[in-house]
Amino acid sequence: MESIGPGDALLVVDVQYDFLPGGALAVPDGAAVIPVLSRYCALFHSKGLPIIATRDWHPSNHCSFHEQGGSWPAHCIAQTPGAQFPEALQLPPSTIVISKGTDPEREAYSGFQETSLHQYLQSRGVTRLFVGGLATDYCVLQTVRDARLLGYGVWLLLDAVQAVNLHPEDGQKAETDMSRLGAVPLRWEQLTA
Repeated sequence: MESIGPGDALLVVDVQYDFLPGGALAVPDGAAVIPVLSRYCALFHSKGLPIIATRDWHPSNHCSFHEQGGSWPAHCIAQTPGAQFPEALQLPPSTIVISKGTDPEREAYSGFQETSLHQYLQSRGVTRLFVGGLATDYCVLQTVRDARLLGYGVWLLLDAVQAVNLHPEDGQKAETDMSRLGAVPLRWEQLTA
């Protein structure tokens, strides 16, 4: 069992309409993370612990888009409905929002890449991150990788992630990679209040 307290923060990765069913770049079963992450948000909020939500916030000419020769359909364009957090995701008003992928010339999968996330966490004395969101095999993986490189303890919320799975094993491979990096797999029932 694991308990949370001072020095811990919840990191919600890229739970945005465009990554949900019906969105421009939908993650299969992506909506399944919403009720689970809402429970984690309520728990961390009740303990006064920081909650951070990252989001893709792309310019319309972002290099990752097919139209610019990139790998993905246009998605999460800043200020559009597809870039918003779903209403069902119960992020407390105190949630810190970190926008990434704002440079049209640079890919950005990690919430730490060219953002203020690390500085914010340091300013709050955060040493352990509890990470969930979308998608396991891209932005969650890269965010966890950078968190470990920066020295954070990471707990991967297995019940609050979903993978794109362009190849059927991608999500499982990403989970294995994160464990190898030192991330600790965790589910809701393993967390004590």
